[in-house]
Amino acid sequence: MVTAQRSTGGKMSDQRRERLRLEISREAARLFWEHGVAGTSGDQIAEAVGLSTRTIWRHFRSKESCAEPIVMQGVVTLLSVLRTWPREHSLEDHLTAELNRLRREGAPVDVADEMLAMKMIRLADSEPALRTAWLMACDRTEQQMRAIIGDRLGRPADDLDVRLHAASTAAVIRVLDEHIGAAYLAGTDPAEFGDLPELARRFAHAIRTATGGAVGDPVA
Repeated sequence: MVTAQRSTGGKMSDQRRERLRLEISREAARLFWEHGVAGTSGDQIAEAVGLSTRTIWRHFRSKESCAEPIVMQGVVTLLSVLRTWPREHSLEDHLTAELNRLRREGAPVDVADEMLAMKMIRLADSEPALRTAWLMACDRTEQQMRAIIGDRLGRPADDLDVRLHAASTAAVIRVLDEHIGAAYLAGTDPAEFGDLPELARRFAHAIRTATGGAVGDPVA
């Protein structure tokens, strides 16, 4: 059971609020996967988390929006890696090194949350409301890529070329995440995606192609 603890002054801190939203999202995602969105009610989500239905609606505008925090977990790891991309390294080399490090030390997102995100992204194919949650996560990815790419190219984040490259990169991440997630859930041997240099090469090649070669190489 989750208890909505509050900080001094009677207001929940941002950190506590985000933790609570994520816990609600986990339970909502499990219910959506088991029973479908139509077969899940706000009351069921509240009961699963151990909160009142009224509390659920204080944190989410609808039952479908409860999926948004867990869906975002599907891109957290990759974005954390891209934010630390040294200018002097190629995308392949950086992705390979960081994915190997995360395999040893642990990723910022739990495997269970990654799997729930994959399930919600897969379910989004037939659930328009969940598709909205996934596309919102992709939009946040695009916004963050504007800062990353702008820094590498020495241009402001609102530069037209930077925005176009960020949109293309976000589209690559969306499509590959959907492809990999669908393959996992269809029973593909996880070892197929366990070759980290090959996985890094796949992402880097797709991003280079989508951006016309502007993103991927070391920057002097």
